[in-house]
Amino acid sequence: MTEKPKAVVGIDSSPVTRHLSRDGNPRMRVAIVGGGYAGMAAAVELAKRDLPVTVFEAGRVLGGRARRVELDGKSLDNGLHILLGAYRETLRLIDIVKEPEEQDGLLRLPLELTLHPHFAMKAPRLPAPLHLLGALLGARGLGWRDRIAAARLMAWARRKRFRLPTDTTVESFLAAKGQPATVTRFLWRPLCISALNTLPEEASAQVFLNVLRDGLDARRSDSDMLLPTMDFSALFPERAARYVRERGGEVRLGTSIDTIRRAGEHFELARGEYFTHAILALSPHRVGALLEPHPVLLPVAKMIGEFRYQPIYSVYLQYAPQVQLPFAMGGLEAPYSQWLFDRGRLCGQHGLIGVVISASGAHQNLPHDALAQVVHEELAENFRNLGDPLSHRVIAEKRATFACTPGLARPDNVTPVPHLFLAGDYTASDYPATIESAVRSGVRAASLVTQHA
Repeated sequence: MTEKPKAVVGIDSSPVTRHLSRDGNPRMRVAIVGGGYAGMAAAVELAKRDLPVTVFEAGRVLGGRARRVELDGKSLDNGLHILLGAYRETLRLIDIVKEPEEQDGLLRLPLELTLHPHFAMKAPRLPAPLHLLGALLGARGLGWRDRIAAARLMAWARRKRFRLPTDTTVESFLAAKGQPATVTRFLWRPLCISALNTLPEEASAQVFLNVLRDGLDARRSDSDMLLPTMDFSALFPERAARYVRERGGEVRLGTSIDTIRRAGEHFELARGEYFTHAILALSPHRVGALLEPHPVLLPVAKMIGEFRYQPIYSVYLQYAPQVQLPFAMGGLEAPYSQWLFDRGRLCGQHGLIGVVISASGAHQNLPHDALAQVVHEELAENFRNLGDPLSHRVIAEKRATFACTPGLARPDNVTPVPHLFLAGDYTASDYPATIESAVRSGVRAASLVTQHA
């Protein structure tokens, strides 16, 4: 088996011959380490400005923690996600990189939360925030006190501009605001776990309010659910790679960056390649190892080293082709299963049901085969005529996101090393670790490159 090619980013004080453009001026070259959503967002922004960029991705598939996994001829995802209408930067970049005749690959639906079998809420097509009020008033499974309590919380948050004087946990915040157990069980808890990938007992109330502000209280269309009809590598990163290559850039798969050094004012990679700027668009547990050997970067590495992580498990169950759920995507109130995706309705993968389990829990203690069996039993208990699954696959992303806890310090995109920037869903922002926060960080890193040219 051939060894995966490796590249080394070099940092010492040796003199470097500048690469010059035809007019004799120093030429800008940007290295991006990591081909996930953050790295490819940065690459597209730079390519759009006609700046030479080279992306180094250790894996053979682009997308990072939202990428395609091939199984028995089917394209699956290593994590089941949805997008929201509020993901403006993600949608903007998808629109840039897709061909004019291509669809964006997203099924847009009005806000609809189903927690089978007890709860259902659907937003009418009214301006915000009336659409949310209408959804609460018509929600099945909530009493009038529950609906009024939820509406009061949103009204209070609007008056306070969705800002807390001091961050606390979501659980403590909801208790302080008098939220009944039923509305917490059916509405706030599922939203918290799905958005922050952290249990309410630990999750940041301020970040949760940020999500409510931009997802439920901005434009009505911002609360729309966007369900991918293709795998997450095809949705954006692979289109982005095509866009970058068409503009003279490179995307190198199977090339890992293991160390970081500096050569004069440049970053040196193997084979004598020199780059004026570098963006590290890796997951936090990987980028920390690159920063630690360098004293000037130790405070950043230490901050990242304080992170704890939360898993996302995706359970795929292949049933007979005629099997369908009553919805394309919905929730299930069960000990293990959380959100269900009918891949037949979404991607044409008939009979394939994807089940996502976010955050920590008892599912982590089960062998994959046992977890798949438990999830099947939960589905069979709630939906008729499933039959036995023909096959199953469990994909465990054990460090899918950082634990989004109160007051968590997160690093800026700028580092103490000139022309070296960070990008990723873990960098400082209002948001938890989502595709949109990854994309926004990549866009900001690209902007910083141009500012620090």
